[in-house]
Amino acid sequence: MIGREDEMTLLNEKYASEKSEFIALYGRRRVGKTYLVREAFKDKITFQLTGIANATLHDQLLNFHLALQDQYPTLNVKPTNWIEAFQQLKKSIERTNKTRKIIFIDELPWFDSPNSKFINALEHFWNSWASARKDIMLIVCGSAASWMINKLINNKGGLHNRVTLRLKIEPFTLKECKSFLQSKKIHLDNYQIIQLYMALGGVPFYWDEVQKGLSATQNINHICFSRNGLLVTEFSNIFKSLFSKAEKHELIVTELAKKSKGFTRNEIILATKISDGGGLTTLLNELEESGFIRKYIPFNKKSRESLYQLSDFYTLFYINFIKEYQTTDSDFWIKTIDSPKYRSWSGYAYEQVCLYHLATIKKALGISGIETNTSSWRSKIGVNGAQIDLVIDRRDQVINLCEMKFSINEFEIDKKYDAELRNKLGTFKTENKTRKSVFMTLITTFGLQQNQYSGNVQNDLKMDILFE
Repeated sequence: MIGREDEMTLLNEKYASEKSEFIALYGRRRVGKTYLVREAFKDKITFQLTGIANATLHDQLLNFHLALQDQYPTLNVKPTNWIEAFQQLKKSIERTNKTRKIIFIDELPWFDSPNSKFINALEHFWNSWASARKDIMLIVCGSAASWMINKLINNKGGLHNRVTLRLKIEPFTLKECKSFLQSKKIHLDNYQIIQLYMALGGVPFYWDEVQKGLSATQNINHICFSRNGLLVTEFSNIFKSLFSKAEKHELIVTELAKKSKGFTRNEIILATKISDGGGLTTLLNELEESGFIRKYIPFNKKSRESLYQLSDFYTLFYINFIKEYQTTDSDFWIKTIDSPKYRSWSGYAYEQVCLYHLATIKKALGISGIETNTSSWRSKIGVNGAQIDLVIDRRDQVINLCEMKFSINEFEIDKKYDAELRNKLGTFKTENKTRKSVFMTLITTFGLQQNQYSGNVQNDLKMDILFE
């Protein structure tokens, strides 16, 4: 098991509990939810069941019946509804002599087919039987994060406040990805690992495709562009498995990929032609909860001025490169890395890597214990304006203006970029009228090349700090 220490601790605490527990795990597809539960409890699981995508009520009930017969051979006939199904499960569980009875239902949202009344039956099962006992541990998983939150965790009916532990399983950090590779005897340096992360994100299932003896470039070429590469067709599979009507979700992320700073709600409406209202709100919430986009408020702005930004690494990479891939050139990616499109994508992707590792950046700055607010900022001035992708506003009367630069060598500040940094610093102070000290901070791959301009940067952080 790589990482997941906190999650394992929480699960073990619930296992040791002296009352019944209802645990809900959710997170992005392929992030390792099922693996975590199976590794945590292995042979302790009393009954497990996995939903079938896009299946009818008849097929889901047959799936349940076969799983029950396989694990507890009885004379039970196939149930005709979910009330009967959970009644059979209840009787089978009562026959077991385990002191702690773990029921694991994976891909729970898939069971909730139209008119199935699955959620009603689950509610009855928990409220009328499981919660009254002290030995039940009901664990449910789902990749459709919005369903898990809206239909289960924030349920307004009989399951209201019944979930005793909710766990969002996040993608791996850079440190965890490095540990994962080392467990497979793959030894790549930090620069190579960051290149992979910018294309794959922290999804463990994708990292399992990385091959020993190949560079990051070669691995990306193989995984994303070869005839049988895992990620060639993954994009459509992700959205179809998460959302019943995925076309609008795909349209939104495709538009967001066009502008690195993100879109306002009104800009999304104009770009996608999706009408304003509850439907758009639901779409954006589903994408955010599933980890594809992030919503943030720019520095000194109101919540109504929030921006939506594409934050899923693989989705960004797919839209920029894989989607338009039409060539049979087996070395496509190797030949792409010197192109302007590559430089534009890599700059933005590296910014997203840094944003995902804010905790390690704060640690490197020595401010882990200081209250902070993080945001971005854009000047009000249209001509010769300025923007900062990461602003760390600190309680100790300091503001860090962070610039993220991805390069193959030490980053050199020349006269032109020095003037740009000075303009950003001066404009930020003037427009925001701040009395705090403002530190210019650069987060690069290999650090700054020392010259007459490098001394104007207060904090010079290298990519290695992202692995802490």
